[in-house]
Amino acid sequence: MAPNPKTPVDPTAAGPMLRYQANLPKLPVPELHDTLQKYLKSVKPLLTEEQYQKTVEAAKEFEAPGGMGQELQRRLVARANDPSIVNWMEEWWNDQAYMGYRDSVVVYVSYFFAYKDDKFRRLPAQRAAAITTAALAFKKQVVEKTLEPEYARGEPMCMDSYKYMFNNCRIAHKPSDLPAIFDPFENTHIIVVRKNKFYFLDTVHNGVQLSTAELEQQFLNIIDQAGEFKGIPVGALSSENRDLWTDHRDMLLAANPVNKKVMDKIETASFLVCLDDSSPGTRDELCRACWHGDGGNRFYDKPLQFIVFENGKAGFMGEHSCMDGTPVCRLNEFVCDGLNRNLIDHGSADVRSDIPQPSQISFILNGKIEEAIEQAVKDFYKLINAHEMTVLAYQAYGKNQIKKFKCSPDGYVQMAIQLAYYKMFGTSRPTYESAQTRKFQRGRTETARTVTEESIAFVKAMEDPTVSNENKIAAFRKALKVQGAYMSSAVNAHGVDRHLFGLKNSLKPNEEKPALFQDPANAYSSHWYLSTSQLSSEHFDGYGWGQVVNDGFGCAYMIKNRALQFNLASVKDLEVHGKKYINGTHRFKQALEDACNDMYDLLITEVPAQAKL
Repeated sequence: MAPNPKTPVDPTAAGPMLRYQANLPKLPVPELHDTLQKYLKSVKPLLTEEQYQKTVEAAKEFEAPGGMGQELQRRLVARANDPSIVNWMEEWWNDQAYMGYRDSVVVYVSYFFAYKDDKFRRLPAQRAAAITTAALAFKKQVVEKTLEPEYARGEPMCMDSYKYMFNNCRIAHKPSDLPAIFDPFENTHIIVVRKNKFYFLDTVHNGVQLSTAELEQQFLNIIDQAGEFKGIPVGALSSENRDLWTDHRDMLLAANPVNKKVMDKIETASFLVCLDDSSPGTRDELCRACWHGDGGNRFYDKPLQFIVFENGKAGFMGEHSCMDGTPVCRLNEFVCDGLNRNLIDHGSADVRSDIPQPSQISFILNGKIEEAIEQAVKDFYKLINAHEMTVLAYQAYGKNQIKKFKCSPDGYVQMAIQLAYYKMFGTSRPTYESAQTRKFQRGRTETARTVTEESIAFVKAMEDPTVSNENKIAAFRKALKVQGAYMSSAVNAHGVDRHLFGLKNSLKPNEEKPALFQDPANAYSSHWYLSTSQLSSEHFDGYGWGQVVNDGFGCAYMIKNRALQFNLASVKDLEVHGKKYINGTHRFKQALEDACNDMYDLLITEVPAQAKL
């Protein structure tokens, strides 16, 4: 049942999905004084007293009447109030955080979900067909705008980013990439990749969508057509540095008029289905295969790539630039849950005899392009071989037990991550947690800064054997309360980071950067040694992405009813502040397991005996 929100319905909306869209509040600009106070509070535990006093002085100077801060705030408020601008941050953020970013999208931008096994669909063509049918059912709701909006605390969230889901592509371009949206009704085809070869598969025949049985036949046909030998991995070009890929894409299109038609078919497709010929066995192998694959059997610019392996395992890879994790998590949850609970209409079991066979679409290559592909493959393997990823599937307890401890599950896990980091490094360092701001028009994310004076007091207390359990629990409760308050302000767009980002962007090119932005504390406090985010599904066996700095970790986590799962990524043989941590990712995994055990052992002491059963 949909809640009954206070946000009024727009009777002119294009469909039920967008019925609140026009009446959502605009992204606010917080008060300058409030942000600066919050900023100082957030940097204090990270700095020496001397460093902190310098930052205090820089903040005072910035906020002074008639000072630069007041002027930048005035400009930012004017931008936010401009009726022609829906969201003051959108254009700047999309360009600087994503489209203008020039490194490879693999590892640094893309993210993945690894699915649990489907016991009823163990063959790749079977599983691919079922996933495709489920994804098309979700597409129908999105493009017909009948999908029910999401809600947070009874109020609707922005559904605008769903337009970037199906029939979309990121287009390599200088100096910034471009988003491209194509007609979802006109383009009913998907692209299937097998042995690095691309196949065009129309999901509609004579006005009727192919049934799951018909799709399975098409996938079997593609597996047969592709044979045993791999094609030249043209898809690897899309894994390159974005400027290089822009040049190679132009070269590819100029080589032969056929190539433009092939590229158009890939870019306009509803989504990709990648039929990999590998068979990942362990959870770690599955996660790595979904995270990046082998470089050839993908087209990394597509926002949706469903991956099915030779042994029937499956997952998903997403390109992040125009959509954050929550809409895509909903799509994948719909697919997995719908198949698991038999909620998907698979159509007739009869296969029509006149359905055209899927056709291979091939780029015409020349020597220069083949050299570029060869180099792209080398660069791809150099990139992925420099990284480690491992999963801690912690089965001792999950959300149900954490709630018995009377804790916010998210806050609890954030404290476990802080404790693990302190165990391994003996200090606390800047930590990012993603907070979604989708309650605002075209809102995306804000940073919740997890490290506080209270979180540091908690981790120190936990590691000090002379501190009593009562005092450890008191420190934990204080840290939890402060973390929850910051997260609450962040989802209401009253964090620190996006406001400072807006103020920086309000500077004119010829203006000198204020001391606040040149202060080393400004860069250090947003150098995310821990980049963390939660998306949870009982149907996923993995979810993750890469670290955002090379002396830090990417830590994606799921809070399941009876388990916790952490997906950890970093560079191999991590080096932090001059010290090497051989097998650092695995060491951090162990520290996380120890932290979760320690916190359980502590908090179970205050649970009444009856509730422990």
